Amino acid sequence: MSLPQVRKSQKGSVLSRRQIEGLIADGRKIIVVDGKVLKVDAWLRFHPGGDKAIMHMVGRDATDEVNAMHSAGARQRMDLYQIGRIEGRWINFLPPIQGGKYRPLMENAEDEGSESDTEQESSSLESSQEPSPVFEPVEHGASYFRLRRSRDAPRFRDSSSSSISSVDLDDQYTEPKLSRLDARTQQELDLDLAKYPALDPATQHDIVRQYRQLNERIRTEGLYQCRYSSYAIEICRYVFLFAMFSYALKSGWYATSGLFLGLFWHQLVFTAHDAGHMGITHEFTTDTIIGIIIADFLGGLSLGWWKRSHNVHHIVTNSAEHDPDIQHMPFFAISHRFFDSLRSTYHDKIMTFDPFAKFMIRYQQYLYYPILTFGRFNLYVQSWLYLFLGLGPRKGPAWWTRWLEIGGQVFFWAWFGYGVLYRSIPTPWARFVFVMVSHATTMPLHVQITLSHFAMSTADVGVAESFPQRMLRTTMDVDCPAWLDFVHGGLQFQAVHHLYPRIPRHNLRRTQKLVQQFCDDVGIPYALYGFVDGNRQVVGKLADVGRQAAILAQCQKTLAQSADLGMH
Repeated sequence: MSLPQVRKSQKGSVLSRRQIEGLIADGRKIIVVDGKVLKVDAWLRFHPGGDKAIMHMVGRDATDEVNAMHSAGARQRMDLYQIGRIEGRWINFLPPIQGGKYRPLMENAEDEGSESDTEQESSSLESSQEPSPVFEPVEHGASYFRLRRSRDAPRFRDSSSSSISSVDLDDQYTEPKLSRLDARTQQELDLDLAKYPALDPATQHDIVRQYRQLNERIRTEGLYQCRYSSYAIEICRYVFLFAMFSYALKSGWYATSGLFLGLFWHQLVFTAHDAGHMGITHEFTTDTIIGIIIADFLGGLSLGWWKRSHNVHHIVTNSAEHDPDIQHMPFFAISHRFFDSLRSTYHDKIMTFDPFAKFMIRYQQYLYYPILTFGRFNLYVQSWLYLFLGLGPRKGPAWWTRWLEIGGQVFFWAWFGYGVLYRSIPTPWARFVFVMVSHATTMPLHVQITLSHFAMSTADVGVAESFPQRMLRTTMDVDCPAWLDFVHGGLQFQAVHHLYPRIPRHNLRRTQKLVQQFCDDVGIPYALYGFVDGNRQVVGKLADVGRQAAILAQCQKTLAQSADLGMH
């Protein structure tokens, strides 16, 4: 429904919560940044980081997410989309892409904006903040959240249907109604609510305040400034590895040559990651060109695909329905909630828990390392789909990236596919060995990427959680000596990186000490494991979920047999 009185609002006009809800109900993409109300519908198709990242911020205060992932110039350009401002502290809606429901404004309503702030806030929360897929914390002032009862009862997803039904829990403790999987979800939620700071507005606001103060300290200490001398060392390493690859290839040592090429790719990814976050020059065009040369021309992978996926990962980290970095069905499931055939909002499809997935998940702790050995092949496919289906922006400041990337793909397969595999290696078997060794050598990189998240929480504690707390609850750091930093490439500081993605990786070790102090001050546990212990945590998590899959399969088998006996 058209809302002319809102559309004509000037940038300085105050918009009520009810007006903003009505705009979102009308299909507008509204986010709040630094107290400014932005209508970003026109920017969705042009956003270099993809539209899905923005969709997860609709109805939310996106200040910290925007500041963490954008340059000062980009944030300044966002003012072009301002349609008003808010007063006071914003309480988040659940974004429509995550299932939030919104009430439209009625043209014939006498005065919908006249209700009191308390009533307005309460009604908006009831209409627009649907419970999380299983449980929603409710008493914002408590450190432990009880389940809603009567009309506010949580909603459980029926395992035989995609619909969500309301369940009255008044007799919960006298007559248990929770299924095994629902009880497991409640257990994980309770653990997080007991372990991390309360979700009441005052507590979360204080965490955000100290997080922003730390950001200013980081800036003052120059930790956002790139140390280009460190990249001079990186370039020397790249030249050495490529030279060894070329020498071994010319000498006919194909397995050795593949090993050095794999190490070359492994090291290059770290700089491509820096460039994708604009952590080198902090300038979009320059860093994007650097990233595309490294990722596409030298590595055969799409930087644009990675940015589209990775930006969503940074916003909804470890969310089973929304984070593409943990959606690896049918091969891996890091949460029992994948047993419910969840719908991925990123891939726009159902992640079916079919018989093949049931088999694979039961043994995933044993298949983890072998499957990751072939991870690079999947990245090729994802890159091609992104580029040739035109999933990236075709207009706006990033229009040219698709064509440069396609050129990069042609260049890569010319030098690697034709020049190396076809012209330089004489036999099919030698080509096979070369390909498998070069690609398997990059497996530790895939372990490093999954290591920081697979063992961490996947619980959905609701929209009240602040950005810094969510990042620290879902991400771990890996401890290692400084001389091994070149092996991990900065990815061992994932918790620090998720808080401040644009800090150059060579400054992350110094930043880590400041983040640890911040965690002590606000009472957020800081997850830090050694590389071996971190791997144990991940394999243990996979084994735990695998056991749950086996138990579920046995229960279903028993029920099926019981039903069959009952028919006879």
